[in-house]
Amino acid sequence: MEQINLAKSQNRSLNKKSVFQITLPIILFTIITLQLVKNISIKRPSNPIISTSSYIKDHDEVIGAPPTETGTRKCDLYSGEWIPNMEAPYYTNDTCWVIQEHQNCMKYGRPDTEFMKWRWKPNDCELPVFDPNRFFEMVRGKSMAFVGDSVARNQMQSLICLLSRVEHPLDVSTSKDDNFKRWYYQSYNFTLVILWSPFLVKTLENDPNGRTGKTFWGLHLDEADDVWKDEIDKYEYVMVSAGQWFFRPLIYYEKGQFMGCRYCEIDNLTEYSLLHGYRSAFRTAFRAILERESFKGKVYMRTFVPAHFEGGEWDNGGDCTRKRPYKSNEVHLEGETLDLYTAQMEEFNEAQRLAQQRGRSFQLLDMTRIMLMRPDGHPSTYGRPANLTWPSDCVHWCLPGPIDSWSDFLLEMLG
Repeated sequence: MEQINLAKSQNRSLNKKSVFQITLPIILFTIITLQLVKNISIKRPSNPIISTSSYIKDHDEVIGAPPTETGTRKCDLYSGEWIPNMEAPYYTNDTCWVIQEHQNCMKYGRPDTEFMKWRWKPNDCELPVFDPNRFFEMVRGKSMAFVGDSVARNQMQSLICLLSRVEHPLDVSTSKDDNFKRWYYQSYNFTLVILWSPFLVKTLENDPNGRTGKTFWGLHLDEADDVWKDEIDKYEYVMVSAGQWFFRPLIYYEKGQFMGCRYCEIDNLTEYSLLHGYRSAFRTAFRAILERESFKGKVYMRTFVPAHFEGGEWDNGGDCTRKRPYKSNEVHLEGETLDLYTAQMEEFNEAQRLAQQRGRSFQLLDMTRIMLMRPDGHPSTYGRPANLTWPSDCVHWCLPGPIDSWSDFLLEMLG
């Protein structure tokens, strides 16, 4: 009996030993695996990367920035659609007093209001509507200059109107000329200025009402305009743009010597293209900025924004009477607009490359195709009293209006 019990005891001991030998490796494997899993860092997708360097070639092909290493996908901020925004507008012509008469569409009886109620929606991400409080916190103690023509002034006035929900600025201009206004936000120690330079380069008015009855503008294509060049050291942000003035009759100079002209219609003068002057002006402007060692700010280039004249040009009955935005598949960059945009982008890309080598910041506000989709946003005949017969304005933008969306992009760039 004792032998039988001893045998049973030995068998139980052997069974326990066998179980222990089998389960020990399993337990150890489980512990090691859990520890390894604990120590593995799981990479989660980051927020979409916003590409700001895309541009269009061959009419429809979008050339994007190369993918970055910090995200699993990137978002082209400029590829999208205009979608309804019933919360807009964010100011009126009663609450913002800097709206110029020829952009004050509601004052002069524009009957529709839908053109004010859209916002830009990128395909693969969200573009937040402009937040004036966030903007002020970003620019506190700084200053921003808009360099360019009347559309640049239009953009600055739109920004002032959007900011008026938080604070009204003091007019600290040293000139009564609207082309050189200076505004100061006392609570934030922030300054906004417009520096009038429609060609960006040194310009002289030549032969007004001369042989052809036209006013010629003489452009020194290799000399940046001192109006802005000698001023930009004072500003942390400089927005550079130019466009519609290059369609005027122009005379070109380089190294102080006459070269030829554009649209001058004078015999025996070398005719240069519109693109030659436009490309040269941006190349000279960017070079002047890069060579200015005392300038430490950020540069933003706003791309060419097309007009929307239909049924003729500005001086022969052209008008812009559409009431809704186009969809992205309804418009294509082509003709002079595409040529100007491509030339501008090529000069910007080269300047940006050089800027990066020198530790400078050049960024892009790519509004060309986005605003091509907004034929509904111009004053047309609603920028003047009805009894006046000035040509329709299909170049500038109603305030409030589509141009307010430019500040959405600007805030994204600042962020």
